[in-house]
This record gives sequence, structure tokens and C-alpha cells, in this order.
Amino acid sequence: MIDVFLERRFDRPLAAELVRSLTQGAQPCFDLHRIHWQESLLARDGCRLVCHFHAPDLESARIGLRQAGAEVSSMWGGSLHDAPGLSAAGLAAANVMVERHFGAPVTFQAIQSLEDAGAACLHNHQVRFLRTLFSFDRQRMLCLYHAPDAESVRHAQQQAGMPVSRIWAFQRIAPAVDSTPAA
Repeated sequence: MIDVFLERRFDRPLAAELVRSLTQGAQPCFDLHRIHWQESLLARDGCRLVCHFHAPDLESARIGLRQAGAEVSSMWGGSLHDAPGLSAAGLAAANVMVERHFGAPVTFQAIQSLEDAGAACLHNHQVRFLRTLFSFDRQRMLCLYHAPDAESVRHAQQQAGMPVSRIWAFQRIAPAVDSTPAA
């Protein structure tokens, strides 16, 4: 299984309830293609969405998501890189995304070393790095942070000299956890 990310933009805002409902409605297609929805990150303004799935491969995800009615032109495979010691509760606190796009492939280590060097800037603005979604082609990176607001992240990233394409606040939409004990 690989991590697959689907990025979407909308002219009209979406509500979190609609994202959850559409995703749950697509479950039969997901099951058929062995796609497992992990979470969706919906911009506070409702006009941007990043969905995270596990799938056997990119083509299975493309077929299954297309059959479920999703626009898949901005779908990519990648890897996850978590902050050391990140807990599920810590990840659930993520609320700001930084998009980074590169004209040529980069290494995760090169970008992480820039962020490590600017750690004091992050700390001074109460910004905590949580997770990076890094594309297999090494030209796209989405970084999740916990911060007071997107502006705090913008200031911290700028002071640290980090490459930034876009910064936005989001709310996390995750599958409902079944608390019923297995029989």
C-alpha cells in the first residue's frame, strides 16, 4: 500500500459535513479498489481540500476515485515524514498547511535541515511542525503544523527562510472511529 494524496480547489466553499458524506458515499468504490480513506484537510474557507488515502498503487487509486466521481488531475503518490514522537492526538491538533513546490527535485533532508536551522523562529511564533507529505517526484511537499493561526506560520517560515508556495488554515476530517468492540 502507498500513500496517495488528492488536491482539489473549489469555486464555491464546501462544508466538512459534505466532504464526509461524499467520502462515505464513495466507500463501495473504495472497497472495490482497496482504497482506504485516511483523512481530508479542508481549508477554513472551504475552497481547498487535500485528501489522504492508502491504496495498492497510484493507478488503482486513480480508477477508484474516478469511478467515485472525483476529479483526479491533481493526485500524487508520496511518503509521510512525522515529527519525532508524534502522537495521534498531536497529529489531530494540526491546523495549518504549508505548500511547497519545487522546480527541480529536492531531498527531504535538505528541506528538513533548513527547518531545523530555523527552529527558533518556529518556536518564537508558537509553531510546531507535525508532518510532511512528500511527493515521490520530490517536487511537492505539504507540511502540517499546529499554530495559533496561519499568519504565525507565515511569519515563522519567512524568518526561517523556508521556501513557501502557499499557507492556509484547515480543519481535519477523519473517518469515524468505530468504538464497538469486535465480537
